[in-house]
Amino acid sequence: MKAAICGGTGYIGSALAKFWIQAGHEVLIIGRSLPGKDSIVPGAVYLTWNELQADPSPAEGCRVLVNLAGATLSQRWSPDNKRLIMESRLKTVAAAGSLLDSLHRLPEAVIQASAVAIYGTSESAVFTEASPSRVSDFPSEVVKEWEDAADRSYHGVRLVKLRTGIVLGSKGGAFPKMKLPFLLGFGGRIGTGRQWMSWIHEDDMIALIDYCSLNPVLSGPVNAVAPIPVTNAEFGRTVARVYQRPYWFPLPAALLKTALGELSQVLLRGQRVLPAKLQEAGFNFGYPKLDSALRHLKSRD
Repeated sequence: MKAAICGGTGYIGSALAKFWIQAGHEVLIIGRSLPGKDSIVPGAVYLTWNELQADPSPAEGCRVLVNLAGATLSQRWSPDNKRLIMESRLKTVAAAGSLLDSLHRLPEAVIQASAVAIYGTSESAVFTEASPSRVSDFPSEVVKEWEDAADRSYHGVRLVKLRTGIVLGSKGGAFPKMKLPFLLGFGGRIGTGRQWMSWIHEDDMIALIDYCSLNPVLSGPVNAVAPIPVTNAEFGRTVARVYQRPYWFPLPAALLKTALGELSQVLLRGQRVLPAKLQEAGFNFGYPKLDSALRHLKSRD
């Protein structure tokens, strides 16, 4: 199989590229510029958008295009940063759509990154792919615009919009920062602790992208989350138990809002999201429960 990954130098993109290359596939990684030597995945082919605009032929024959590109939400949401977060997503979707339009043969699927933020937040509701989107804050606005852009830009191809929760990894993503207070001995709940956290182990994230790329049954929104979400309080207690650290120091909402501003919404609100489509399609999660997921990540430390 030949695959193209936009955003392939990021945490998930690099892991996906390694996974496919180890499986014997050909991987093309597309970005605004070529990465430094420390970021190169051995065996991958790197090209810039400008190079492909001049000559799209290297992308011919791709079975799947995966678009994971976009500036991180984990930065203070100043007006300039909000604009960067939104534009980085929309521009890459437009560029990927133009690339597909220039090809003689379309890939079988496009896997487009999205996020569970599109459902809005709730302490009581349960969200599946059948739930309506609800724009209630900046993250949900970003994701709604992102998905709408994908619907406009990708023509005549099976489109999977991968609504991702919190990806738990040993070396990248949010988890190293999330566990740090516990390792230092002052971990605890954030805010009320009742907010839901929809999470997924990094290995399951890579496996389900591969599964979606090959499974013609899957299209439209697909929730990329483990089947057993937890509250923030449950998450903290599990981290403390697995890493044998105390669970006692609550982080007040007011303090978090002062430190992070509007970005604090990501930690203080949540949603209980279930992966209905993946389960109906027969995908098997390697780490459906948080305890086993964290114990595996600890073994990689």
